[in-house]
Amino acid sequence: MNTDMDKVFKALADPGRRHLLDRLFVRNGQTLGELCENLDMSRQAVTKHLKLLEEANLVATLRRGREKLHFLNPVPILEIADRWIDKYEQGRLRALSDLKDQLEKGESDG
Repeated sequence: MNTDMDKVFKALADPGRRHLLDRLFVRNGQTLGELCENLDMSRQAVTKHLKLLEEANLVATLRRGREKLHFLNPVPILEIADRWIDKYEQGRLRALSDLKDQLEKGESDG
């Protein structure tokens, strides 16, 4: 079993953690204080969520002096998309292409 992917799914299961990822998507490289602004979570709760996101490799950090900047790492999400979403989309796209071909063939016959 892929424990790295399990960590990503666990991290993404929480709406608070997804919200933090959304905030980093909008503006990458935020400090803990910036991420805590306008949240209904305590600083301690945000810290715990960020720790889980780091363990899942969804967030990378960089120290700049006394500040710790948090950056979104979208690679694990892309890996999930490749494994669990894209392969199901291929069938739908193929069906749409076949439908388009049939409709175009019907127009040329009529």
